Amino acid sequence: MGVHGGAGESSLARLDKHTRAAEHHWPQTAAGSTVVLVARSNMRGLRAAQRAATEWASGSLPGIRVAGLVVMADAPGRLPKEIREFARVVGGGVPHLWNVPWVEGWRLGHEVPQELLPKDMRTVLEQVRITATTTTAGFPAK
Repeated sequence: MGVHGGAGESSLARLDKHTRAAEHHWPQTAAGSTVVLVARSNMRGLRAAQRAATEWASGSLPGIRVAGLVVMADAPGRLPKEIREFARVVGGGVPHLWNVPWVEGWRLGHEVPQELLPKDMRTVLEQVRITATTTTAGFPAK
């Protein structure tokens, strides 16, 4: 679930036929739903992720499980220290935190096949898949 417009949820969802973009909304049929929050690596995106994590943690979304937060790079290169630290704070409110590197092809509007993504990106995708599956099978909803 992208927590704000332009988060990158559609780009991620297209990489796995077993997932779908939530269109920035919590699932309506919440019973047993597993959600991965997605935000850009800027302060606006991370604040939106913080609000979503807080809403989930409040218990007001029965039946929804949050597997974690994917922070999508908003620019190439290393993140500023302030953003890296805030991402860790926000990520502390959910079970897992993953960071996705910049993918230039997405910026240009290209579909990038999974096998052409950077290796660390493919690793994150596999970790998200495993965690979401495990979360669905073994963790209670908040």
